[in-house]
Amino acid sequence: MNKVLLLLILLSNLCFGQERVDVAELTIKVKASSTEDLYYGFAEGDQIIFSFQEVEGKELKEVEIMEYPETSKFMDYETKKIENKVINVIDKAVYKFRFKNSNAFKGRICKIKIQRIPASEELKNFNTTVKWVSEQDTTWNSYTKDVVVGYDTLYVQKTKKVLEIDEKIEEMVFDKSQRVHSETNANGNKTSIFFTLPQNQGNGYEYRKVIAWAYWVGVGEESNQAWQQNKKTISGAVQGAASLTLTPLGAIAVGAVTNLALPTMGEDVQYGLVDEANKNLFHSGYEYRGFDFGKGVAGYKRFTDTNLLQGKYFVVLYNDNFMQGIDVNVKVSAIIEHKKYKDEPYTDMQVKARYEKKIITEPIIKTNKFPATADYKVKK
Repeated sequence: MNKVLLLLILLSNLCFGQERVDVAELTIKVKASSTEDLYYGFAEGDQIIFSFQEVEGKELKEVEIMEYPETSKFMDYETKKIENKVINVIDKAVYKFRFKNSNAFKGRICKIKIQRIPASEELKNFNTTVKWVSEQDTTWNSYTKDVVVGYDTLYVQKTKKVLEIDEKIEEMVFDKSQRVHSETNANGNKTSIFFTLPQNQGNGYEYRKVIAWAYWVGVGEESNQAWQQNKKTISGAVQGAASLTLTPLGAIAVGAVTNLALPTMGEDVQYGLVDEANKNLFHSGYEYRGFDFGKGVAGYKRFTDTNLLQGKYFVVLYNDNFMQGIDVNVKVSAIIEHKKYKDEPYTDMQVKARYEKKIITEPIIKTNKFPATADYKVKK
């Protein structure tokens, strides 16, 4: 027999006579529209023997064997069965066996058998179990940064706006006696008078604005006596209040007192506080509206609503006496808030940092997780 042929027969017998070592024999279910991965480690020089069968004879979309992480060694599409596929292992490594089912409704039952033929007797008991290892990889990032190396102190002269005057002032807006004739008088028993509240002013450094006001309506000598009595009473009650010298009406307007004495005897008057349009309705005999109404020997009212602190107002007066005319005194007092500002010099201390450019080196630590053979030594 030819010596070369004899040598080939001996080598062939030696190869096929090597013992197969079982790695895994499994039945797995690959769920609908999903992928299953299996990981095993193999020694240098191993031969992987791989067999696969779909139990119901249905096709599996993909079967792939990869040397981790991404080196594909074998791939088959739309397959039902694979018998004794041999993969040669060059270096010790982890292999991933991937099974992909693209069917959206039904899973696949797969029988899998993985064996290995070791390169030598010493590698027969190689541990094919895979462990997942986490290792930190450190790299260094260098960059230039402005770093504070000192401070400079500067003193800068500036001005600031400060309040110089903050006061409240009472201003008597209106004080007049008005004759209201009787029903039988040819001039008629209706009349009206008007007043205008002080106009708000401001220029950025000085402001004057009405913050409250009040009016008083009184008939004859009886109301004048009540007013004088209120002056005496208020003088003691508001002594030192907001550093103001107040009339009775000013005390009501500012809120220093809540009540004024009113006469109980004397002729009365029907009155109302209205705008110009309603004043005209009053004189024409039509129904009219207003901000305040009253009837008596005397009465008063305070206003603080911001919508009523400016403008022109009318006091309408009506005398229901048949023969007797009356003299009605109307007083209006406003509380003015006065604020005045000024520029005041001051020294501002400014601390300014000095910078220099320096090279900064910082570690960037990244944690990697990967499958490794059972004998892999984790890096310290």
